Amino acid sequence: MTAERFIAEVRQQQEPLRRFLLALCAGNGALADDIAQDALVRAYVASGSFLGLSKFSTWLFRIAYNCYIDHCRKARPENAPLQEAAAVPSADSSDRSFRYQQLYQALDKLSEKEKAAIALFYFEDRSIKEISAILHIPQGTVKYQLSMGRQHLKQHIQL
Repeated sequence: MTAERFIAEVRQQQEPLRRFLLALCAGNGALADDIAQDALVRAYVASGSFLGLSKFSTWLFRIAYNCYIDHCRKARPENAPLQEAAAVPSADSSDRSFRYQQLYQALDKLSEKEKAAIALFYFEDRSIKEISAILHIPQGTVKYQLSMGRQHLKQHIQL
């Protein structure tokens, strides 16, 4: 893959990738941006190994998800306060942050697989097959994670 093609593909996936990571990071925009940057660097370094067996976006989201999991494994402080939710920067970003804060807090209570499946399916409109490839789990497990994630979100949001 040429550098020009890589840049063109990344430009198309930049916003969806950030939304996905923002959901995984419970609205923490700075953390989502850091993980996205790490993922893009890793993807660029590995771009020569991209064979086109899947869509570029699936490959890129898989790398980003792995970066997120790596970050989670490094040591997540217990009972760390949830940072203010951040949405796409604009004039009314503080209103958006408040509006999405409850959703981000509820998402943060889900397991990593449930959170990722919910974010990919509902925020990024990915198919079960694509989610299966990104999360590297069987399609039946994706359906189960979505079902359990919806159930858990309902419980956390209704409280």
